[in-house]
Amino acid sequence: MRGTGAPGTRDGGITAAGRPRTRLFAVLAAGVCAVLLAACGAGPGINAAGGDGGGIRTVNPYGGDFTAEGTPKRGGVLVMGTDREVTGFDPTVQNTNQAALAVYDSLLKLTPQGTAQPYMAESMESPDGGRTWRLGLRDGVRFSDGTPLDAQAVIVNVQRHIDKASSPGHRFTEPITAMTAVDPLTVEFTLRSPFGLFPVAFAGSFTTGSLGQIMSPAAIARYGDQIASHPVGAGPFVLSDWVRDSRMVLTRNPDYWQSGMPYLDGLEFRPLPDTESRFASLENSDVDLIFGGYHTELLRGLTNPNLSVYYGSGHGAEWLYFNHDIAPFDDHRMREAVVRGIDLDALAATQFRGQMERATGYFGDDSAYQTPEAAAAWPTFDVERAKQLVAEYVAGGGSATVVYKTTNAPNRVAFAEFLQAQMAAIGITLQPQFFDLAQFSSSVVQSQDFQLAGMVGGPADAPYPSAQNVLRTGGNQNYGGYSNPEVDALLDTAAASTDDAERTRLYQQVQLVTNRDISMAYYSRGYLSTVASREVKGVVRYLTRDMFFATTWLDR
Repeated sequence: MRGTGAPGTRDGGITAAGRPRTRLFAVLAAGVCAVLLAACGAGPGINAAGGDGGGIRTVNPYGGDFTAEGTPKRGGVLVMGTDREVTGFDPTVQNTNQAALAVYDSLLKLTPQGTAQPYMAESMESPDGGRTWRLGLRDGVRFSDGTPLDAQAVIVNVQRHIDKASSPGHRFTEPITAMTAVDPLTVEFTLRSPFGLFPVAFAGSFTTGSLGQIMSPAAIARYGDQIASHPVGAGPFVLSDWVRDSRMVLTRNPDYWQSGMPYLDGLEFRPLPDTESRFASLENSDVDLIFGGYHTELLRGLTNPNLSVYYGSGHGAEWLYFNHDIAPFDDHRMREAVVRGIDLDALAATQFRGQMERATGYFGDDSAYQTPEAAAAWPTFDVERAKQLVAEYVAGGGSATVVYKTTNAPNRVAFAEFLQAQMAAIGITLQPQFFDLAQFSSSVVQSQDFQLAGMVGGPADAPYPSAQNVLRTGGNQNYGGYSNPEVDALLDTAAASTDDAERTRLYQQVQLVTNRDISMAYYSRGYLSTVASREVKGVVRYLTRDMFFATTWLDR
């Protein structure tokens, strides 16, 4: 497939043209396409909840309705509140950076249907069933330092991920045996074996890892180890000022590849880690948009007529991380006890204001990857059975005292108190410890320094690579150390497959096996959201909250 339409269109203006091309570019299963298509329309936002598992539903998941928003206005600075300060702009260093796509854009882009398609690049094709892939670049695209985004620039950037095993994009490079600049605008990747989902590696979010966010090789050479603070990309904006823990300012890139864009003069990001302060800043018009991390922000946004909300549950969930490498959760009985000990009706009523979409596995109940067998494998609420399991464990010499670590956000503190009472009822003594978000991320979960840890996970746009991140041995978000060789093989085979039906079957098996293992304690879908003033228009986003800023404008 090759991009031949107006580059300013949301989906990159993709049409079929020229010689016959493989359709491996449509990389995700037909079943998940149907699920995501259903989610694409604006839902009602809030439904009645309770014991039936109802609750907040999808609304504007991928952005606004351009046809209803009118003609974009030019100028202005969009001010945004983020839930944390970023580590930097180096794509080989894992961190959450909402400004990254503003600086870099992406070679490919995920669509609402779950496929990967050209965006800043012009094409991605396989002539041999997924063993070889050719990436075609647009002529004339330049980095903000004036150097060309050419085949050699792509190779330099991908090589950085190859060379750095800790890079979130490193796993995407492992199948690569050779990279060749066929000509200045064409890169050929030769893989060890057919890999049907390889294009997704160039379309993901900055947070979860992507090969598609490209830095200027000249800037890499100039700044070396300091490149994380001096990013140079080909995106719609350029970093102009950054006072850590205060604000980050980006200004319009006058040489941007999409003609006439961006509409805004600039962007300003303010780290506002406190949930209450962040939402208050939006309500008080101190900021125009916030990146919501919790259910509370989403629900408040949905009930405020002056705000626009963008949210889709996707894959992933909220869960408790078990540390599978140490007691007591290296024992299946204790993991099962925790799940059976949580009353989801009470949880919804007390912690989610009656608005909670339940989770009974990594993939949602409406996903093509959920099956009746997998749903039945997930433990149900059963206090007596949970007590028995804990008693058996303690009788064998184990301790039922557990340290639970989570963030100090008010809703997480309230959740910890609820969980403490629930666990006490089944014989587990829970000892909560609280951390600010940055410390929790680095010193607790990433360091695997916990027995039980809270996690606000999901939503995710596609099963690859998100499921591998959290369920595969060594996955970059598998902080609990869960490991099952059968699951690893299923995930790897699904990623390599070029057959949609086979991939669906494999992911269904992943759901079944991980539910039987109780890899994590799922309880609710994830609630990452974007909440904005009604003046903010032209929003284009992923379910992960990553935004493409070229089309954004302010109606004022």
